Amino acid sequence: MKIIKRNGSEAIFDSRKIYNAISKANGSVVEQDRITEEQIENIVKAVTEKCEANSRAATVEEVQDLVEDGLMACGAFNLARAYITYRYARALARKKNTTDDQILGLIEQQNEEVKQENSN
Repeated sequence: MKIIKRNGSEAIFDSRKIYNAISKANGSVVEQDRITEEQIENIVKAVTEKCEANSRAATVEEVQDLVEDGLMACGAFNLARAYITYRYARALARKKNTTDDQILGLIEQQNEEVKQENSN
């Protein structure tokens, strides 16, 4: 089974990554908001089964949405909030890094469009 990464490339689906992401989020909330290892494994299994049932490769975003749904189905709303907040922070960081790289490329004249423009 394959998964479509954010950059559009395909990779082999790895359910351990889902398990690790949920476990990290689980460790970031107070004890009373945590779910059990069994619940984590059940969410991972459910997400994997839903992805396998698709006739196409799932995207990373779709998998993360399924994880959120699984957390909320367990009643772990604070954990789901922590997971969603982490996703949002990572998205902002990716966007910032992309913007920074584009600006740096312009400054250092590594951008192809700038090179073409300056060649006239």
